[in-house]
Amino acid sequence: MRVGFKLKLKNEHLQEEYKKRHDQLWPEMLEVLDKAEIKNYSIWNSGQDLFGYYEVEDLDYSNRVQAESEIVAKWNVYMQDLLESRVDDNGSVSPVKEAMDLMFYKK
Repeated sequence: MRVGFKLKLKNEHLQEEYKKRHDQLWPEMLEVLDKAEIKNYSIWNSGQDLFGYYEVEDLDYSNRVQAESEIVAKWNVYMQDLLESRVDDNGSVSPVKEAMDLMFYKK
């Protein structure tokens, strides 16, 4: 399954810092992505907009692994100063993430 999503930087002057943090992605975060069976993960930037893409066999499993991960929770707090984020009722921070529908695909 292909997954597309959109995130938004708080302002476009944060592009360099966003890239820097991903260039120095924590090894334990990479382990979580592997455990979630995420493949071909890419993020593109255009101004304040970030467009992400990855592939998974089982989206429910992938989402569950990420949702239950303390590392992902820490990453979301770490990225909170760069991304438009929300805090849920139990205090968990997550980026405002908008799903995107696939409109065209050519093999």
